[in-house]
Amino acid sequence: MKPLLLREYTATSCIGRGAAATLAALLEQRSGLKRCDFDTVRIDTHIGEVPGVDAQRLPKDLQIFDCRNNRLAELALQQDGFFDAVQAAAARWGRRRVGVFIGTSTSGIMQTELAYRARDAATGALPASFEYGTTHNSFSVADYLRQRCRFEGPAVAASSACASSAKVFGSARRMIEAGLIDAALVGGTDSLCLTTLYGFHSLQLTSPAPCRPFDAARDGISIGEAAAFALLERVPESLDGNAVLFHGVGESSDAHHMSAPHPEGLGAKRAMQAALDAASMQPGDIDYINLHGTATPSNDRSESQAVTSIFGPTVPCSSTKGATGHTLGAAGALEAVISALAIRHQLMPGGVHTKRVDPTLTAHYIRENRRGAVRRVLSNSFGFGGTNCSLILGCAG
Repeated sequence: MKPLLLREYTATSCIGRGAAATLAALLEQRSGLKRCDFDTVRIDTHIGEVPGVDAQRLPKDLQIFDCRNNRLAELALQQDGFFDAVQAAAARWGRRRVGVFIGTSTSGIMQTELAYRARDAATGALPASFEYGTTHNSFSVADYLRQRCRFEGPAVAASSACASSAKVFGSARRMIEAGLIDAALVGGTDSLCLTTLYGFHSLQLTSPAPCRPFDAARDGISIGEAAAFALLERVPESLDGNAVLFHGVGESSDAHHMSAPHPEGLGAKRAMQAALDAASMQPGDIDYINLHGTATPSNDRSESQAVTSIFGPTVPCSSTKGATGHTLGAAGALEAVISALAIRHQLMPGGVHTKRVDPTLTAHYIRENRRGAVRRVLSNSFGFGGTNCSLILGCAG
């Protein structure tokens, strides 16, 4: 595939609003996880909550979209001048030539949770004010961003578990290569809700402590929320030396189990190899790997096996979920932006909260930040049901 330019990118999560705050937290190896105090949830776990989401307001003409997920999307849209950047893209290419590709897993499901609390005591009917189609519906956030930015091109929502907002990079790339659009707003938004917190807890996947990927004592995930976006365009003839390019994407589906990865990481291996092939790269071209790294015993073990089967035991890798929590459908986009920051600032972020790396895992997991040449980064996102996606980003120079 031909590379595409990440003309702009931004991320908002529990470690900060915007690229500068996100980078500062990575440099300080600071986590945004806290003990769970979300809404009415009573679970012994830690979460990555974004402050100020409830206070965020949507434009008056788009109030029908009001829900926590779209408020989080709006909050992120206002960071790093991103809204102005996509407006400039619309002026440059035409509003019909800019697409919207957004990944989410639960979308605005909390709006339905709130509606159920307000059911009619006699009939059980949901309140008349409840709008499923523009809140809970998986397409809601893509539709909101399309209308908010006044785009007239295609809008797509991907909901493939925790690979959702990585896979949209591939969807956008295919439409650009087909000549259907010239630019794309890609990314992901997932917000905290009772369904995910109680759901993952019922699967015995949440940890009472802040998650610690690849640690010998790892015992589960910490759920977070985030919104992260990038503006993809064709590479121009004149390019800034600091520019970040999207080089390759690899996707696979191993369908091994509804919630457990293949024990040997076969689907993960196929996705990583497909990304290398798409980028016309060899394993030795990758300087750092941002792991999916959820901190569950089985996930980390299978990913470690998959990584070392292709890259060997020497490529530095880490998971940033110890800082941000697992942001589910937004994880792919959030970690793509973190990968772009790693390239831009020559930083390999160390894994926060990990105290002692499991000696049975063969991947070269780093606990402390490293400075050095970071020209190519591979970022992994693997979801329930065996849906896998790997992205390769790199510097322009």
